[in-house]
Amino acid sequence: MKKELSVISVVDDDSSVRKGLVRLLQVTGYTARNFDSATSFLKHPAADGPSCVILDVHMPGLTGLELQTELTRLQRDEQIIFITAHPAVPMSVQAMKGGAVDFLIKPFEEAELYAAIERALARSNEQRRARSARTAARALLDSLTPREFEVLQLVVAGLLNKQIADELHSAISTIKVHRGRVMEKLGVASVPDLVRLVETAGVYTPGKTKVV
Repeated sequence: MKKELSVISVVDDDSSVRKGLVRLLQVTGYTARNFDSATSFLKHPAADGPSCVILDVHMPGLTGLELQTELTRLQRDEQIIFITAHPAVPMSVQAMKGGAVDFLIKPFEEAELYAAIERALARSNEQRRARSARTAARALLDSLTPREFEVLQLVVAGLLNKQIADELHSAISTIKVHRGRVMEKLGVASVPDLVRLVETAGVYTPGKTKVV
């Protein structure tokens, strides 16, 4: 992954730590920006590319853990690396359960930080790809008529044309037409491909447990 395409945000109320980390990251080729509080970070638009946040746990106002919760609620792709000079086991457990990539204790080695950043950016990139694929899949499903979507749901559930016709009180020939249009509109050639597209979109179908 190209460093210049990634953005690293440093959020820490200690200006010396904040500026020192930004200088270190910029020297090694990363695009870095700094914020003195979680609130100021949230006011800034999300990065347009793989991104991570080096985040102090203890800060006035919105804490690091509270910011983590807010980023999850907003479904943002920034991955978090927590840093702290005052570690506590319950705190680190909460951070990792919340999806943090790492929990580094100050002072930490540069190698530790770089390794955590690479893991964070890789995860952010993967989440962005998954979200993009999900959006594209949902856009395709939105092109279906309500009846075509009903047919799709029953095909994915494993029903044969005759069973679908009985379920929808329709002629088999009509179901075949709808099924053909579904496959054509979605650009798939087989039922397994259809199932994969529906799973990528994350929609509910009969016989499946995944929901929107």
